[in-house]
Amino acid sequence: MGRDRYVDFLRAWAIVLVVCGHWLITGLEHGPDGGIRAPELLATVPWTQWLTLGFQIMPLFFLAGGYAAGGSWERERAAGGTAAGWVARRTVRLLLPTGVYSGLVLLAVGIAAGVGVDPYTLSLVGWAMAMQFWFLPVYLVLSALTPVLHAAHRRWGPRVPVVMGAVALAADAVVVAGRPSYVGLLNYVLVWGVAYQVGFCWRDGLVGGGRAVPALLAAGGGLAFTLLVALGPFPVSLILVTGQHPSNTNPPSAAMLAWAVAQVGVCLLVAPAVRRLVARERVWRLVRPAGEASMTLYLWHMLPVLVIAAACYLTGIAPEPGFGSLTWWALRVPWLVVLALVMVGVLIVLRPVERGMAAVYERGRSGAGPGRARTWSLWFALAASVAALSGFAVRGFAPDGRFPVLPALGLAVGLALVALVALPGLLSVRPPAPRSGDPAAKDSVEEAA
Repeated sequence: MGRDRYVDFLRAWAIVLVVCGHWLITGLEHGPDGGIRAPELLATVPWTQWLTLGFQIMPLFFLAGGYAAGGSWERERAAGGTAAGWVARRTVRLLLPTGVYSGLVLLAVGIAAGVGVDPYTLSLVGWAMAMQFWFLPVYLVLSALTPVLHAAHRRWGPRVPVVMGAVALAADAVVVAGRPSYVGLLNYVLVWGVAYQVGFCWRDGLVGGGRAVPALLAAGGGLAFTLLVALGPFPVSLILVTGQHPSNTNPPSAAMLAWAVAQVGVCLLVAPAVRRLVARERVWRLVRPAGEASMTLYLWHMLPVLVIAAACYLTGIAPEPGFGSLTWWALRVPWLVVLALVMVGVLIVLRPVERGMAAVYERGRSGAGPGRARTWSLWFALAASVAALSGFAVRGFAPDGRFPVLPALGLAVGLALVALVALPGLLSVRPPAPRSGDPAAKDSVEEAA
């Protein structure tokens, strides 16, 4: 099966909308002490919570991820590869750019803390630079489970996401009832895993072949979301709002599951039309760069906010109309344009870093997959990485204005171990010769992300 441009479009579209959504709801203003504050728009101006219906697009990223991972794992199996080897390579391709990003941010945090930067300011900046990290541990877990999930898919097909959804509803009922909150952790894998698992079904033609199933998913998911919000206990916001309980994202709720199902249905309905659109080379030339830079864009997109905060808000040259006023909204247009221009500059600066990471990966991925003696280190590395990234996602890079020693150590250890397992060629004296016909070579970096 050839590469599906529509899947690449979904990934790029999801990332671009997430970035624009974060930029749109981020508002800055001077605090009474002369520092910068970032009021929470969704809490301060409640009607803006409806905007999250358009910007919460991550179900489509997991759908596209499942589609791509299913094809990659099938090729690996056909070539006689092992599950551990495949998981290791996918993991390191996600952790390499994440490790570089985290390392640079942590270096800046350490320097700032050492020179006595205000703890509140440092904590706010550290949170802003890690706000997108919730996605990474979830995706790592789903990638690690792909061989098992795909085996279940081959045996039971669409029944697997149905069962996962039913278990997610039961777990959410426990959370809403105020029972032990740790039960809700299951839904990070189950709710997003439904979209990931449907990606397997989509690739194998079990859904999306006609219009009936996609229409049923879109209508059923949309109706369920409406009823859960209108009659149930769930808020309309699909992004975390401080003080809201239950939340639709922390953990993912029944309403989020319904919205994910509706989005998947709409995605499958419009697939033929969008495929025809992206088949045009002019359109593809616009989509392809966004897809290729998706991981960098996702990781670094809050840096332009900090640049503009320092250049325009600390200096007092930025206009500051009433937060949420009509003038404030009108100024969102130049705000987004300026951030986009700065982001382009960031992508250009980081291009040599991306090439360096690609070279490291290509040099190191030769050699056999992990043997039994090293497989344990892969799962330990995954556990350490997931725990570290979860810590950053919850508390940021500078909790309470301090350097996060344990999460930083956990990510460093996790990345080092998984690199040794996935990239044995890094330890060789000579650059290894490329392996012809390696199915893993067909996977693009953004597929792993």
